[in-house]
Amino acid sequence: MFTPLIIFAALLALAPYLAAAFFPKVTAAAQRLPQPAQLLLPAVLCVPYVLVACSTHTFHWNWLALYAILPVAIAALMWNARRDAAQHGTWRDYFVLAILGLAVDLRWFEPAWPAHLAVFNKILLLDAGIYALLCIRQLDNVGFTLRLRLRDLLIGLREFAFYAPIAIPIGLILGFLHFHAAWPHPLRAIGAFVFTFFFIAVPEELFFRGWLQNLLERRLGRTTALAVTAILFGLSHWNKHTLHFNWRYVMLATIAGVFYGRAWRHDRRVGASAITHASVDTIWGLWLR
Repeated sequence: MFTPLIIFAALLALAPYLAAAFFPKVTAAAQRLPQPAQLLLPAVLCVPYVLVACSTHTFHWNWLALYAILPVAIAALMWNARRDAAQHGTWRDYFVLAILGLAVDLRWFEPAWPAHLAVFNKILLLDAGIYALLCIRQLDNVGFTLRLRLRDLLIGLREFAFYAPIAIPIGLILGFLHFHAAWPHPLRAIGAFVFTFFFIAVPEELFFRGWLQNLLERRLGRTTALAVTAILFGLSHWNKHTLHFNWRYVMLATIAGVFYGRAWRHDRRVGASAITHASVDTIWGLWLR
C-alpha cells in the first residue's frame, strides 16, 4: 500500500536524480557550499528510508546508519579523487563504482525494504553516485542530461537498428527469445518505454557509460574501454531471472553493451544510449520475452 509517507519518500528519492538530469545548475549550487557542508549533505539520503520504514514498521538503526554514512563516505572518497588525479581516474573512482554496482546487482541492501519497495535502494544509491561523481568529483564528459535532442533520438534508434538484426536471430536460436505476436495497447507500449527509460535505462547507462566507460577511456582508449564496459555490463546480468549463471542473458547483454556504448560515445550523451537501451528492453518485454 502506498501511504502518503511513502509517496513523499519517493518524491524525495527521485528529486536529486531528476534535478541533476534536467537542471544541471543544481550541481553547481552544491559546489558553492563550504567543504564540510558538501561532504555531509548526502546524509539526507537517509530521510526516504526513515519515512518508508516508519510507514511500514520496518525501521532498524543499522539501516539508517548505512543510508546516512555510506553516501558521505562515497562523497569523501570522491573529494580525494578530485584532489589527487584531476580527471584521469584513480582507484577511488573504481572502488566507488564497484561498491555501487555490486550493491545493486547483488541486492546487498534490499533487505532494508519491503519487497515491493526495494526499488528505493537502487534510486538512493544512484543519488549517492550522482552527488559524489558529478557534484564532488566533477567528472567531465559524462553527458548526463535528459534535455533530449532530436539527434539523441536518431543516434539511439540507429544503434538499436544495428543491434536488433544481430541479437534477435541469436536469441531465438538459443531459446532465450520467444516471439509472440500480441499487439499491446498503444498506451501500454508508451508507458512501458517511459518507465524503462527513466528507471532502468538511464540509471544503467549513467553508471556503465557515463561513469565507467568514460573513466576507462582515459586509461585504455576508446575501443578497449567499449569492449571492457560491454563485458562488465553483460556480466551484471548473470543472475537475472535465474538462480544460476544465465550465460544466454550475459551474451546478449554483452552484445547490447557494445551498441549502447557506441550510442553514448558518439556525442557523449547518456540520453542517446538510454534510448537504445529502453528500445531494446521495451521490444523484448512486449514481443520477445
